[in-house]
Amino acid sequence: MRRAAVHAGNSCCSSIWTPIRLARSRSLSCPSPCLGTVRQWAAVLHQPPTQRSISSQSAIHSLDEGPISSDDTASNHDILDKLAKLPQYCPGCGAPSQIVSREDAGFYTLTRQGLRKFFHESTRSAAQEEEASIINHAESSVICDRCHHLLHHSEGVPIFHPSIQSIHDIIAESPHKYNHIYHILDAADLPMSLIPSLQADLRLPRLRSQNRRSKHTNFTRGRSAEVSFIITRADLLAPKKEQVDSLLPYIREVLRDALGQTRKNVRLGNLRCVSAKRGWWTSHIKEDIWKRGGAGWMVGKVNVGKSSLFEVVFPKGRVGQISQPSTSLELAQDNAGLEQQTSTSNEGLEDEDLTGSLLPPARQEVAYPAMPISSALPGTTASPIRVPFGSGRGELIDLPGVARSSLETYVVPSERESLVMRSRIAAEQRVIKPGQSLLLGGGLIRITPTTPNQVVMAYPFLPLKARVTSTAKALEIQAGTERPGLASILVPEAHKTLASAGPMPLKWDITRVRSGPLTSKSDVKLKPSQLAFSVWGADVVVEGVGWVELVAQTRKKKAFTDSSSSIWSMEVFSPEGKYVALRRPMNAWLLGGRRVKSKTPARARPRRSMTSLKHSRKGRDMAAASQD
Repeated sequence: MRRAAVHAGNSCCSSIWTPIRLARSRSLSCPSPCLGTVRQWAAVLHQPPTQRSISSQSAIHSLDEGPISSDDTASNHDILDKLAKLPQYCPGCGAPSQIVSREDAGFYTLTRQGLRKFFHESTRSAAQEEEASIINHAESSVICDRCHHLLHHSEGVPIFHPSIQSIHDIIAESPHKYNHIYHILDAADLPMSLIPSLQADLRLPRLRSQNRRSKHTNFTRGRSAEVSFIITRADLLAPKKEQVDSLLPYIREVLRDALGQTRKNVRLGNLRCVSAKRGWWTSHIKEDIWKRGGAGWMVGKVNVGKSSLFEVVFPKGRVGQISQPSTSLELAQDNAGLEQQTSTSNEGLEDEDLTGSLLPPARQEVAYPAMPISSALPGTTASPIRVPFGSGRGELIDLPGVARSSLETYVVPSERESLVMRSRIAAEQRVIKPGQSLLLGGGLIRITPTTPNQVVMAYPFLPLKARVTSTAKALEIQAGTERPGLASILVPEAHKTLASAGPMPLKWDITRVRSGPLTSKSDVKLKPSQLAFSVWGADVVVEGVGWVELVAQTRKKKAFTDSSSSIWSMEVFSPEGKYVALRRPMNAWLLGGRRVKSKTPARARPRRSMTSLKHSRKGRDMAAASQD
């Protein structure tokens, strides 16, 4: 992406030139007489903060030579001084700093209260502190307007999400020999947040198979790139860490199913279930990042929790003596395999020299750097954020989320926050009888049993309101008819887009898990084949929202002779027949369902027996007499 100068007034040369990151193009948006000023300002912003003020004086003198009126000279110098104090990139989202396009990321309102306070403090402390410390404070405390609105108002302008090919182009410019890809997945809609073709799209080596002779590390073009799978927000699956750890074999099978038939035998030993909110397994990942060094890349789809995980796993406070950065990237040369690039000056650079890399420069290394902001809204990170650690030992890079489909376009803006699962949900059991359907979100999703005379139990683990109603009423509600007591969150145009996602069979036998003490090894110890009934189940996953656990029980005498006909089926309706998928059941309701209250009221503690009280007093008296 290129930096160019955009005119802020009517005349191209009669006002101030301000930097902005525009589309990657070799053309400038101003006539040729202003190319010198554009390149000087681009050189100023591409220099390290410690040298920015020295070279900015030449740009100020060049502006004074132009046709600027004397009344605007003081204000122009004031704006230029403020621009020199801003960080080169927003520390919250990684977007280049600019003051031109208010709708784009990285825009700074110079009259904002927080910025005015920062400008005042930096001016007051300029006589006592060095410029490097001032700029360091700026990069750690000043965020752009978009990040400010995301943090304090939960609102933000949507940005363009890169494709997986763009992520490959960014990682291809890594200066490190050893790279590690952290594929971030969301526990709420596992495995719909998985990128199955990640290895092929990023030109990575194959995943390690279960063969004991499979290679542990592979080098491609002199570089190694390993992949680890990290399931974030694992606290949404179960209330305890031990229960989540017991789900690891199940999660491996789900990922193998999502990766396809060709990768059924992958090992997936590099799988972790973490929770940034509860602190589960985050310390282990932090130690791995520190010991491994090199470049760690956070790759994943939009709104899967990359920035939240980045903050808790980054190794902070482990810097002994931090060396000052050079005039360009400061990269290590030891085990991380970095290639340090140096340049003496950026003055006089052509526009073509400033746009060669998709990877922005790394920040100045500090013990406790500013972390990327995290928000429930998708698309928080706008550009790669590179944060080094360990005095050049390595760096951790937070990449923008890959574009993914979302249900937000079909939901009214005031209810879009209800699509995000913020905490674990204790699902209530919903019984779907013949002729009934389950409505989610007032008609956003409809689940209807297609097997006649079959009762299905549903457990919705999602933040949408669930309601069981007759299928005839459900059809009217999805057509747009309002019903008292049921508020729909769909936009009016979304009712016409609802379509069937196809039949979803309950094809997994969960009799052993659902039979309770009958098949328990510590109780009756019966085998599932000895029971007179069988239990079938499946999970319907809603992308970016959650999942619904479906369970059906039937007697074996009524089972069909054809195995394909004995599978109970459900039909799911969603916008355009998308955004839903089927996976093997997790049985999360057995791990942490809603606690059933006792019908009998809790009694008070009974009064202590007077006989036991007399015996205790007698014993104390005898002990006291013996001591005397």
